[in-house]
Amino acid sequence: MTPRPVTYLIDGTFVHQDSNGGGGTIENGDTQWMTAGSGLLHIEAPPESLVQSGGLFHGLQLWVNLPKAHKMMDPRYQDIRGGEVQLLASPDGGALLRVIAGELDGHQGPGITHTPITMIHATVRPGAEVTLPWREDFNGLAYVLAGRGTVGAERRPIAMGQTAVFGNGGSLTVRADERQDGHTPDLEVVLLGGRPIREPMAHYGPFVMNSQAELKQAFEDFQAGRLGTVPAVHGM
Repeated sequence: MTPRPVTYLIDGTFVHQDSNGGGGTIENGDTQWMTAGSGLLHIEAPPESLVQSGGLFHGLQLWVNLPKAHKMMDPRYQDIRGGEVQLLASPDGGALLRVIAGELDGHQGPGITHTPITMIHATVRPGAEVTLPWREDFNGLAYVLAGRGTVGAERRPIAMGQTAVFGNGGSLTVRADERQDGHTPDLEVVLLGGRPIREPMAHYGPFVMNSQAELKQAFEDFQAGRLGTVPAVHGM
């Protein structure tokens, strides 16, 4: 198992433990950045009290691939607190930018990555537009957490739950519609990008490798218990 699961929790609480001794609890605005590398077992879930009370839970999880040269690196775990992210504002004050990982116009986020990656959570006020400088060797994605707006110079529409893929260029443009839903005052969007790895990839369940032979070996390691065990956690 070699990807880097990145869990960004906007509201609620999440508990995580793995067979490498990593883990902890993340809450509103926190991020878990785990590198599975050569392999480990992990478990993550909201705490039992939150499930029983029916409390608010809102977040997203990304799987970030590793280059072949790093796929068997030692596992590691990084906890990024909401107060540690780089907070920026657009020149007109119409957008709040949270730089979680990577770099934006000389401002570095706290996330440590093994390949160049940028991850930003942007809150854009109704009617506001923000254009961010973007590395030309990066791809670019925009995922809408809430609200609606447009992307690119062509102002192509995008709404909650949708993803936009940007073409080549040195900037990304996002604009919030002037009218938003009553329960969603702003456009909330996650902007992602990185240098493409451009390597073959084999995927099965939670395992991501470069070939079917490597995938088979990873599955055999799991079945043989070589990935360790996760300590028992109450309620998980």
